[in-house]
Amino acid sequence: MSDAAQPTAAEVRAAAEAVKAALDRHLAAVERRTGDDDTAVYEAFNALAAAAEEYDEILYDRYDEVTPFEIPGADGALPPYAGPDEPHALSLLIRRDYAVAEPQRLLAQARRVAEIDGEADTTGPAARAGVSPLAALGVLFGEYEPDEIASRHKEFGLEEGDSTLWVTAAEELPEPGEWLNTPFEHADPERIICRFDVSSVFDEDEDGDGDDDHEEEGAGGSDS
Repeated sequence: MSDAAQPTAAEVRAAAEAVKAALDRHLAAVERRTGDDDTAVYEAFNALAAAAEEYDEILYDRYDEVTPFEIPGADGALPPYAGPDEPHALSLLIRRDYAVAEPQRLLAQARRVAEIDGEADTTGPAARAGVSPLAALGVLFGEYEPDEIASRHKEFGLEEGDSTLWVTAAEELPEPGEWLNTPFEHADPERIICRFDVSSVFDEDEDGDGDDDHEEEGAGGSDS
């Protein structure tokens, strides 16, 4: 950055004062919180994160110095919530990843399901489900709800990967069939009310306790 574009010492001082004020507001909101989903706490969190990031940047620009803080907001964090205060409709956006860890178990379970449904011939769906992973997956996901697959995935030879659930706000419920061709195209991060993530990468933060960690973010900011 050129000298002409550098912030002044007064601007750095003002940014530092903004961080102090944001800290006070955040603490006051936490002390008055009414529950885990208190919007005042989320708003104060976002304001504190924004003030700290601004101070960190302006301090570096002026003095080539950094803060000891890890500033939330860049990787994986939600933007500030910009949806309706009183949502009249919700959309749940869910992604779950699985690895086919035991193909033979997958094929056997799918064939069993297909045979129970009355397909015992050697050329029909049951036979195809017993030899084709694509057919087997179609049979299993056609028979069981996604939540049951998630709770019984090991029975089906699957291994869990990352998963996420976004709860997003809407002004009104879309017309029937309106988004079926492109269900995830218009997901707006600024309308996320809360978000729940599960990933093995969080294990590193828990000193390898062996369990999947559950990270939640709400109303545009991390709740962890």
